[in-house]
Amino acid sequence: MADEFQSGWQLTESDPGVFSELLKRLGTPLVVDDLYSLDSLSLAEHQPIQAFIFLFKWVSTPQDSMAGQYDPEFPGFFAHQVVNNACATLAVMNAIGNVPGLPMGTELTDLINFTTGMDPQTRGMVITSSDWLREAHNALSPPSSISLDDPSTQKTAADAYHFIVYMPYMGCIYEFDGLKDAPISHGVYEEKGEGWVAKAREVIEARIATYPPESLDFSLLALHDDPVPSLQKHLADLQASGNQAEAAEVAARLERENHKREQWAFENSLRRHNHFGLIHALLLALAKGNQLDTAKENAKKALSERRAKKGGSAMDED
Repeated sequence: MADEFQSGWQLTESDPGVFSELLKRLGTPLVVDDLYSLDSLSLAEHQPIQAFIFLFKWVSTPQDSMAGQYDPEFPGFFAHQVVNNACATLAVMNAIGNVPGLPMGTELTDLINFTTGMDPQTRGMVITSSDWLREAHNALSPPSSISLDDPSTQKTAADAYHFIVYMPYMGCIYEFDGLKDAPISHGVYEEKGEGWVAKAREVIEARIATYPPESLDFSLLALHDDPVPSLQKHLADLQASGNQAEAAEVAARLERENHKREQWAFENSLRRHNHFGLIHALLLALAKGNQLDTAKENAKKALSERRAKKGGSAMDED
C-alpha cells in the first residue's frame, strides 16, 4: 500500500456522524449508527439494515483459519485497498456498490459505472485516485493536522485497525475486506424470520468470539436507510387520520432522530475547526502551573473510557 504521506488520505474516526456525513456527500439516502448489541430488539429501530461495518484490530492470521470461502467470480462491486487510511471509504464503497437500486449522487454514479468490469486492484486504484472522493473522505479531518508518525517508520500490527463489511448479495452473506484477494462468501441465508441479519449475526459473533473475553478491539456500525423521511410521512398520515396516540410516539422518535443529527452537525463542526492555537496556549498555561502531568493522566483516562464506550479504537489506522 502507498505511504499515507503520499496518498493524501487521512485517518477516519469510527463515528456515526462522520460516516453519515460521508454518505450524505456521496448522495445516498443512508446513515450509520453504532451498535452495542446484535439482538433483534437492538436492530429493530435501524431496519431496513443494508450492511454491517465491522472495525477490528488487524492481526496476521493463517490462511487456513479463515472462515468462509473466497469467491473470485463475484459479479458485484469489489475494490482493493491500495493506499493507507482509505479503508473506511473503501468499506462504504464496497457496501453501497452492492445495494440494488440505491440512489446515488452523479459523481458517485459515474465513478461506479466507469469501474464496471475492472478487476479489484484496478478498481481500487481508480477509486483512490479520485480527487473528489478523497476530499469527501478528508472533509472531517482537522485542518492542518499534524502527524506524529515518522514516514520512515512502519506501523506495527498492534496499532492497525481495519474496516470491513458484512452484507447480503444474491442470497448469500458476503464479507468485503479490501485487503483480501476477493469477497468472502459465508453461505446462503434463509429469507424467513430476520432474513440475512440472522446469518450475519452468526458470522459476526463467531468472529468476535475469536478475541479474548472482554476484548474491546472491535466495534460495529449499522448502515441503514435514513428513517427521517419515512417518519415524517408516517407522522403526517397519522395526524391526518386523527390517530393522536400513535402520532405522539412517531413524533417522539422523529425528535430523537433530529436531535441526533443536530449532535452530529455540532461534533462535525468541531472536527473541521483548527484547535491547535488553543491547545498550544492551554498546554503552556498548564505547564506554567505545574498541572501538565495531571492533565495528561486525566486525558488518558477520558480516552480509555471513550474507547470502552465505543467498543475499541476510535480511529481507522491502516
